[in-house]
Amino acid sequence: MPISHQDKLTLLKDILNNHQMDCCGTVSECEQLKRLVKSIMVQPGLDQHTQSILEEIYYYSQHGSQSAQLDNHIEAHQSELSQWVNEINQFS
Repeated sequence: MPISHQDKLTLLKDILNNHQMDCCGTVSECEQLKRLVKSIMVQPGLDQHTQSILEEIYYYSQHGSQSAQLDNHIEAHQSELSQWVNEINQFS
């Protein structure tokens, strides 16, 4: 059974929030973020602002999944993580 759009946003927000709070994460979480973002971006009717935030999250997760120092990558993006969680709260 596929998960709903709202459930995808909640999961996306939860993973980003965990990265922000714990200052660490896993490659598999980054891979999951990429899959979630891609599945949300195909939804019809996304506005440009939402689209650009999702693209930023996608690039963050893409670079994170390829980083030799994932925890450093996460720490370097603390302000963005906080901003993205706040933005997702606005459109979820």
